[in-house]
Parts: sequence; structure tokens; C-alpha cells
Amino acid sequence: MEHVQAYPPPATPSAYLPLATRVSVIGPQYCYPQPIDLVVVRKVLTISEGKFAVTNINGNIMFKTKGKFFSIHDRRLLTDATGNPVCTLRHKIMTVHDRWQVFRGESTEEKDLIFTAKRSSMIQLKTKLHVFLATNPKEDVCDFRMEGSWLERSCFIYSGERNTILAQMHKKCSVESEFLGKDKFMVTIYPNVDYAFVVALIAILDGIK
Repeated sequence: MEHVQAYPPPATPSAYLPLATRVSVIGPQYCYPQPIDLVVVRKVLTISEGKFAVTNINGNIMFKTKGKFFSIHDRRLLTDATGNPVCTLRHKIMTVHDRWQVFRGESTEEKDLIFTAKRSSMIQLKTKLHVFLATNPKEDVCDFRMEGSWLERSCFIYSGERNTILAQMHKKCSVESEFLGKDKFMVTIYPNVDYAFVVALIAILDGIK
């Protein structure tokens, strides 16, 4: 994994500074030199395909998930706006720490494994996920981690064990959203950070919670 330079979290989006190197996990095409704000929309009253979608701030679809929640295989496909597969999220059933594996495209073969994510411990008062790249099979030290409160929709994604913030999510409420049975929250991805990777992590967290 490329070295990432630490810097304090900025006060406003205009103050974001790009990282010294790109954090590309799923693909460099998902790394922008400016911060990106995305909106995650969950249909909280249904459990079916299309429950999870990600839009830009103008409401245009960026990503969607396909695959039934709580299915036998518990497998979801993350696609782009036109339905092209980005990655497959697979939950390893009967694992202690809710282990998830993410593969390229629609594959579930080990050669196409991108990263693995799991809870850091069985019992958690706060959300804490550890992420290990496929190039880190020993999993002695995590490559990324996600911490915060899923209930409050307030989480941060960090680089490894350092406090370098790569992305953050926060609640976005509206009367319309609650009336329609939707849960909306914002995600801000820092410059040069793979936003498809961030979306995949949030989809995993949604599956765990």
C-alpha cells in the first residue's frame, strides 16, 4: 500500500488538501483531486434489491447494490449508474467478526480478491471495522479502519492505524425522507481517495448493522 501523508482534518471543504499520493483500492479512475460529497439513500421500510443507492449532491445515481439482504449466500453486487459491475461484496457466513470479502466485478474467486473487512471485536458499543488489502494476507496490521457511530451515521475512515482521515459520513435528515421511509446521510471523500472503495465499505457496514 502506498504511504499516505497525515494531515489534520480541515474545518471546511475548501480547506481540504490532497494527499501526497492517491489511495487507490478499487481503481484509480475513482480518485479525484478534489473532495467529493456523496449522498447515501437507504429504503428502510423494504428489504429487497435496490435498497441501497448512492447519488451525487445533484441527485444523480452514482452507485447501486443488487442482491437480496439476508439471502442464503448474502452476496451483493455494487454497480455504477448504468449497471456495470464494480465489485462483489460477500459475507462469510458463520464467522466471529462478521468478515466480508470484496472482489473485482462479479467474481468471487480468490485471484480477484481486493480486500477483506471485519469487525475488530465481537462486542462493540461503537462501530469499528478493520480493512485488510489482498496483499496483506497475514492481517497483522490493518491497512484501513472505520470508526464511529453507525446509529448516528457519524463515522470516519482512516488510513491504517494512523489518524489520517480519508472520508467521513454524517447524518442528513429531512421530513420528506422520513415520510418516504428513507434514511439519507452524507459522505465526504477527501481528495485523491478512491470513492468507490469508500462506498463499498459503507455498503458492508450497512450489511453488518
